[in-house]
Amino acid sequence: RTRRTHADDAAIQHGGIPDLALLKILTICTNHCSTSFELQNMWGPEDRDVFICVPDEAMPWIAAKLGLEPIQVYEVVTFYPMFRRRPIGRRHIKVCRTLSCALRGGHETCATFEREFHTHCGEVSPGGEVTVEFVECLASCGTAPVVLIDDELHEHVDVAKAQQLSNQIKAAAAARP
Repeated sequence: RTRRTHADDAAIQHGGIPDLALLKILTICTNHCSTSFELQNMWGPEDRDVFICVPDEAMPWIAAKLGLEPIQVYEVVTFYPMFRRRPIGRRHIKVCRTLSCALRGGHETCATFEREFHTHCGEVSPGGEVTVEFVECLASCGTAPVVLIDDELHEHVDVAKAQQLSNQIKAAAAARP
């Protein structure tokens, strides 16, 4: 087991990763993982809503702490959905891009969210409220196009419904202190 030092604290802050998020991944990995395959198993049911942002510049440091190659950390971060390479907004809008949704207007739906929030796919909107992403199948092909906003699935999301959902998100953000 590797014990954390004050130098580790400085490296965590230098890497730009929130201390608590990185400490969680480091603690779990150093106690339970030795290969990239095992990294996926470190998430328990209590962590299902936890997402950790691991920027590219932090991967070599994490790999060194875990006794891994940087490519092993990169593989895990880019494959498993609990990791992100960039921060996301307070609200996360995922628009399905697979065939059923694409044929029923998913691209237009995604473009509507991008326009409504003045952002592009994968980027955080001005003010940090929203990230819009085009994602693989959301498992509701019969009700395409579908959108997952945070943990809530929305079906038959055409341009008009995307505008309505955008207005709801904006109103909720405006009401927040």
